[in-house]
Amino acid sequence: MLDLDDLRLVRAIGTSRSLASAARLLDLTPPAVTIRLQRMEARLNARLAVRQPKGIALTDEGQRLYQEAVDILERVEALPVSISGDHGDVRGTLRVVAPLGFGRKYVARIVRDVQHAHPKLDIALHLSESPLTSASGADVVVHVGSLKSSSWIGYPLAPNERFLCASPAYARRITELNHPSDLARYDCLCLRENDEDIPRWRFSQGGDVKGEPRRSAVIRVTGALSSNDGTVITEWALAGLGIVERSEWDVAPLLANGKLVRLLPDWHLPAAPVTALLPSRTGRSARQRVFLEAATRFLSPPPWRGNA
Repeated sequence: MLDLDDLRLVRAIGTSRSLASAARLLDLTPPAVTIRLQRMEARLNARLAVRQPKGIALTDEGQRLYQEAVDILERVEALPVSISGDHGDVRGTLRVVAPLGFGRKYVARIVRDVQHAHPKLDIALHLSESPLTSASGADVVVHVGSLKSSSWIGYPLAPNERFLCASPAYARRITELNHPSDLARYDCLCLRENDEDIPRWRFSQGGDVKGEPRRSAVIRVTGALSSNDGTVITEWALAGLGIVERSEWDVAPLLANGKLVRLLPDWHLPAAPVTALLPSRTGRSARQRVFLEAATRFLSPPPWRGNA
């Protein structure tokens, strides 16, 4: 027999595809998650998951159990609202996962507004360097950037560009920077994400006018300083330690007050739109709906475009 804790374990593993991430969300240790998974497999006489170089993958049996677990837990977690008979108020628990920097600056304020408007709703906000790998059990994931492939359903919230920046002091030291390839001459501050060994900065130019050729450049960025924390990278840039690629939401105020300046403005970096991701299940709960509505209001127009 399986109990609800078993189903929560399967949901955590299936959504995050990582035993370590599942352990964090369930407030367990990775060895405890491994032991519970092995015991469940023994009871079912079926292999549910297999280890891979990066994370863990569900078997066919594991995927079927995961889908059933998600459906069952969704119904169980909706029971308090159903039983109370009070359908006018949004209540229950909403689990939101967001990136660290964007989450601190914007999502925390959205969560505050939602809870103020719906005092019977409990909201758990989890901030993570890698939101999608920490998304197990989440009702909403706020994602910044392109989404290559995902089983989540995306709802656009706000546009967001990426800029190449440096402090005015560092910019004055630059003697020649006309093409992305010239970056090899200078100190670049590397943000390492998604287990990247050597980050790549991708640039494009032209193609906006019909018949105009479009050029592109991909630069493998190396530098003496790197971090997995965008806030650290921005602080280093402000200190004049090098050139940085950062999101508009993060550096727009710094560009406006002159603490940073844009470099290579005629070359464009890939956009990093802000998107709300919901699990790919039919329909939206009232909890998800009120969050999406509040997020859309708060981010329209984007605060980083002169409305902070």
